[in-house]
Amino acid sequence: MMLHIPEVLTPEQVAEMRRRLDASDWVDGKETVGVQGAKVKNNRQLPELSPLGRELGEVILTALVKHPLFVSAALPYRYVPPLFNCYEGGEHYGFHIDGSIRTIPGTNLNLRTDLSCTLFLCEPEDYEGGELIVADTYGEHEVKLPAGDLILYPSSSLHKVEPVTCGARVCSFFWVQSMVADDGRRSLLFELDRNIQALREKVGDSSEIVGLTGHYHNLLRQWASV
Repeated sequence: MMLHIPEVLTPEQVAEMRRRLDASDWVDGKETVGVQGAKVKNNRQLPELSPLGRELGEVILTALVKHPLFVSAALPYRYVPPLFNCYEGGEHYGFHIDGSIRTIPGTNLNLRTDLSCTLFLCEPEDYEGGELIVADTYGEHEVKLPAGDLILYPSSSLHKVEPVTCGARVCSFFWVQSMVADDGRRSLLFELDRNIQALREKVGDSSEIVGLTGHYHNLLRQWASV
């Protein structure tokens, strides 16, 4: 399931992040991928243990845990702290699949990457190219979102970033370990939750909605690993 999560950050938060990121020193993006990924990755990013990256990442995660659409869709359990990258002058990232396990930088804690997140920190008209292309059984999906918006998609997806031919594409990217590992089950829970919320808005609480909510939580209890 791919999902557009709008307005994770306010315009003011985006502007402040860009002000500080634009004044930062970037390193070769190949430092954070394996041998296979390094063959197709051509971009720059903040170092994994960058104090600035950690500070800005906390702002992002604080905003996300308050975003009901994200929480409903991702059912987050753990996060790899957000990283930040920049593409310009033809930089790109060829087709690849994110590694299944990542170690949280600065710790010995491993995390299963169920969901990948890209949070856009520039407007689509600020750069040419740079589309995130996610391929699945339904074809290739092109993503280029407004600043402050996030795309959520399964980490098992084949994806790439097209060359940036003009301007600069600045984003944050990170991974989530969900309480529910299976994408199909997670999608069913998301649709059930959204329908329950829509019904509650239309008719208020009722015995039927209470029953459906009970089914939601019993399924989550059965499928969650925490």
